[in-house]
Amino acid sequence: MRVHRKLIDSLYVEAMLLADEARTYFDEGGRLEREALDPLARVAFSCESLKVTTRLMHVIAWLLTQRAIEAGEMSRRDALDPSRRLGAGPVTEAAAFAAMPEHAKGLIEASIELFRRTAMLDEAQIEQAPMLSPALSMLRRLEVAF
Repeated sequence: MRVHRKLIDSLYVEAMLLADEARTYFDEGGRLEREALDPLARVAFSCESLKVTTRLMHVIAWLLTQRAIEAGEMSRRDALDPSRRLGAGPVTEAAAFAAMPEHAKGLIEASIELFRRTAMLDEAQIEQAPMLSPALSMLRRLEVAF
């Protein structure tokens, strides 16, 4: 499936804005909220901030790959390599989520939702990818090797 450039650009802007909001909150604005938590909840807060960042960076990397395809800098087949796929996102445990301040919950939910939507696009590309015969695959690997 070919992902339309406008969708990629829209998701990219959304991801960058969310990343900026998350950085501002977790680095600055959420500091007082974090300090009000008990020690174990503070650790969970820090872990959740890393999970939000990880989700967003994976989405942004995937979107940049899609832009590279659109610009002709990468083939669609190369983009299907597992190293260029979205991969699995970090999981937020329900108990940790429940203990988070409201603003943190909003950022966590937004990052999970953006990751979920991007994962649907990523999966759709795999489902639409033409199957390459094993013999042709081997020939291509030999061509690259020699």
